[in-house]
Amino acid sequence: MTDTPRITDSHCHLDFPDFDGRLEEVVAQAAEAGVHRMVTICTKLRNEPAVRAIAEAHDPVFYAAGTHPMSAAEEPLTSTDALISIAQHPKMVGIGETGLDYHYTADSAEIQQTSLRIHIDAARQTGLPLIIHARDADDDMARILKEEYANGAYTCVMHCFSSSAALARAALDLGFYLSMSGITAFPKSTELRDIFAAAPVDRILVETDAPYLAPPPFRGKRNTPAYTAHTARRGAETMGMDYAAFAARTEANFERLFSKAADFRVAA
Repeated sequence: MTDTPRITDSHCHLDFPDFDGRLEEVVAQAAEAGVHRMVTICTKLRNEPAVRAIAEAHDPVFYAAGTHPMSAAEEPLTSTDALISIAQHPKMVGIGETGLDYHYTADSAEIQQTSLRIHIDAARQTGLPLIIHARDADDDMARILKEEYANGAYTCVMHCFSSSAALARAALDLGFYLSMSGITAFPKSTELRDIFAAAPVDRILVETDAPYLAPPPFRGKRNTPAYTAHTARRGAETMGMDYAAFAARTEANFERLFSKAADFRVAA
């Protein structure tokens, strides 16, 4: 497998019950597919110790932490200082996921926006990338990202991007990144693939969002980090690139954005 291109699953959820008792197998299967590194995402800060423990127990696993927008009204409002404190861990490499989701939780829009701005401030102060979840909130998302960037630069990835071309352009204009999930490989995702095809290839990441959104031929089944390779192969086609070249480019992109993960060395 030494000639298998190496890629990173930039967003998965290894603490979810779908992976209970299977983490050794999941990490090994990922390695076989060329997925040599993954970032597991904490969506509720009360679960941060458990997510951190997964990263500590598995060399290829890093983690990020934040309050998911769909949980913003149910979870205690975090603070910039609390996020900065968590970010001191050597394997904590991103702030979030945070963002706006008005699909099911539009009634909590105000607290979502407050939470988002706190996470942005933490990303700005730590230098770690912000990890954004956006659904049915494009106008507010673009507005807040721009307003906050004017208050001070920060880096950001639009995780599992499946929003409008206008939001993609707003993010790209700020120097942010778009992440391809299994959605980009769905047969009916032509418009989404067109958005990615029009984006600079040096601003693209790949992810699974596992256990959700498995790409073909596994659609409808439990997603797993190994399947990043299937999304990346479809991504290479979308970008008109050889798979090895696309894999190398997304690796370089990941390491530029998630520089803390790139710089991490396992202690001897």
